[in-house]
Amino acid sequence: MSEENNQWERKLLEKLASESLVEQRRKRRWGIFFKLIGVAYVGILIASVMGLASAPGLEVSRHTALVNLDGVIATDTLASADRINSSLRAAFESEQSVGVILRINSPGGSPVQAGLINDEIERLRAKYPTKPLYAVVEEVCASGGYYIAAAADKIYVDKASLVGSIGVVMNGFGFTGAMEKLGVERRLITAGENKGFLDPFSAADPYQTEFAKQMAEEIHQQFIAVVKEGRGEKLKSNPELFSGLVWTGAKSVELGLADELGSIDTVARDVLKAEEILDYTEQDSFAERFAQRVGVVFGMGIRSAFPEFGTSQRVGFQ
Repeated sequence: MSEENNQWERKLLEKLASESLVEQRRKRRWGIFFKLIGVAYVGILIASVMGLASAPGLEVSRHTALVNLDGVIATDTLASADRINSSLRAAFESEQSVGVILRINSPGGSPVQAGLINDEIERLRAKYPTKPLYAVVEEVCASGGYYIAAAADKIYVDKASLVGSIGVVMNGFGFTGAMEKLGVERRLITAGENKGFLDPFSAADPYQTEFAKQMAEEIHQQFIAVVKEGRGEKLKSNPELFSGLVWTGAKSVELGLADELGSIDTVARDVLKAEEILDYTEQDSFAERFAQRVGVVFGMGIRSAFPEFGTSQRVGFQ
C-alpha cells in the first residue's frame, strides 16, 4: 500500500511540475507577444512622422508635378480612380507646381474608372486654367489608358510606344461541351428570363449575345466621343482609327492621336521650364506597409506561440 501511495504522489508531483512548466511557457509567450505589440506601435508612430516629413505638400520650390498611372485601371489597383484623382488634385493644388505630367503605362481596364479619371482631369483643367496637364506615354497607352490621355492638353510619346486600342471587349468562356463530356449537369434556377445573362455553363443565347454586342457598341461610341472631344481637329481621317488597332508612338503622332515625341524629362525641362520633378502619386504609406508586415509577423507569432489556435479549418466566402 505504501508503494502505491508513493507512486501516486510521484505522479501527482510530476503532473503539477508539468502544468507549472506549461503555465510558465504561456506567460513568456504572452510577454513576448505584448512586447512585439509595443515595438510595432512605436514603429508605426515613427513611420507616420517620417511619412509626414516627406509629404509633397511640404515642398516649396518651383517644380513639375508628376503622377504615375501604371498597370490595369480598376478599383482595387494602384491605377484606380480614387488614387489617381487624389494624386491629381494634390498636384494641381500645389502652389509651386507649374504644370502636371501624367505618366501612363497602362493597357487599359475599367471604362468606368477611366471615365472618372477623365472627368476629374477636365474639372481640374477648368479650375486651374493656367496649369497645363500633359500626358507622357512610355511603354503602352491603350484602351482605357488612352481614354484618360485624351483629356490632357497634349500627349507626348516615345516613337516605339504602343498607343490606341480605341475599342471595347467583352469576353468569357463556354464550358457546355466539356460539361457534356464529363457528365456534369448544370442546374441553374433564376427569376427573370435573362438573369443568367451569358452564363458560361449554359448554351449561348442569341438574344443575350446580341444584347451584349449592343452594350459594347454603346460604350465604344462613348469612347469615340471622348477622344473626338479631347483631340478635336488634331485627329486625321482614317477609317481604322477607332477599330481597336494599336499604333506605334511615331504613327500615333501622324494620326493625331498624340502630339509630339517626348519624355517626362524633356517635357519638364523644355516645355514646362521646371526641370525639378516632384512625384505626387499616391502610394501606400510606409506606415501602412509597415503595419501590414507587422500583421503578418503577429499572425506567425501567435501561431507559433499558441499552435492550438491553428488547428481549426479555415472558413470563408469563395
